[in-house]
Amino acid sequence: MVLSIVIPTHRGGEILCRCLDSLRRHAPQGTEVIVVDDGSTADTVSGIVRAHPGVRYVRLSRQRGFCQAANVGIEIASGNIVELLNDDAEVTAGWARAALRHFATPSVVAVAPLVLYRSGIPENPPRIDSAGDDYDPGGFAWKRGHGRPWDHRLPVLLRRSGPVQSVSGCAAFYRREALLAVGGFDMRFKAYFEDVDLSLRLRQRGGQIIYEPASMVWHIGASSYGLVPRRRLLELQSCNEERLFWKHWEYYGKWHVLPRHLAVLAGKVIRRWSEGTLVPWSFGRIRAWSELIL
Repeated sequence: MVLSIVIPTHRGGEILCRCLDSLRRHAPQGTEVIVVDDGSTADTVSGIVRAHPGVRYVRLSRQRGFCQAANVGIEIASGNIVELLNDDAEVTAGWARAALRHFATPSVVAVAPLVLYRSGIPENPPRIDSAGDDYDPGGFAWKRGHGRPWDHRLPVLLRRSGPVQSVSGCAAFYRREALLAVGGFDMRFKAYFEDVDLSLRLRQRGGQIIYEPASMVWHIGASSYGLVPRRRLLELQSCNEERLFWKHWEYYGKWHVLPRHLAVLAGKVIRRWSEGTLVPWSFGRIRAWSELIL
């Protein structure tokens, strides 16, 4: 079983250095590491890669978005297992071994590591960013356990490995042949909810996705893909969430799930109004609905 790690990045910087340093310390021998530079205008990324011998470097001529960069890396990867890793993530000792063992089961197509972030208070335990993702057919997804302290008080569901609906694209292991069979990431998403969409397509073909808490990854934050104005970010997230629902609504019952989706939208309108973000949220939904009409 050969592991390839694909790291899409735009601008790179110190966070990419820390990511690659953690891989140098903890990646299994023979692991292929591929950095896909998504059209950075400076030589920052290539310089960082040169300082890390053995890392493959691919540069896109212009910025195409996270999905395209990830697909390019998956296409050229030589391993039969691919981990997609954010440039603002750091791996830990044994993280790969714990995840890879699940691929001995032929039906397993993806493994979701435990993704943690530091609470900011030294004496407090770290908190969960994602313990795998879940999706409601009414049209919303969420990170399991997000924000909860990683300690003994957690329910067994989050402390033990088991089936889950989706992996988080921050750090996700995939069987490469399964990715190629479904066409990889849908480039219309560019970023946000693209990982949930891919997981749903893998599961709809009979694949199994497993959450493994012994495979631990730190999410540092400040990703090079996070440098987006808040209004534009909210609009993109809203558009992709609505796009995700309509892409899969037939699988989940078509007209039978529409009342549930309308209830979800009503709840989100109330929430966005109270937060003062209703305008960009609405523009995102309108963008997604216009795709259905055109």
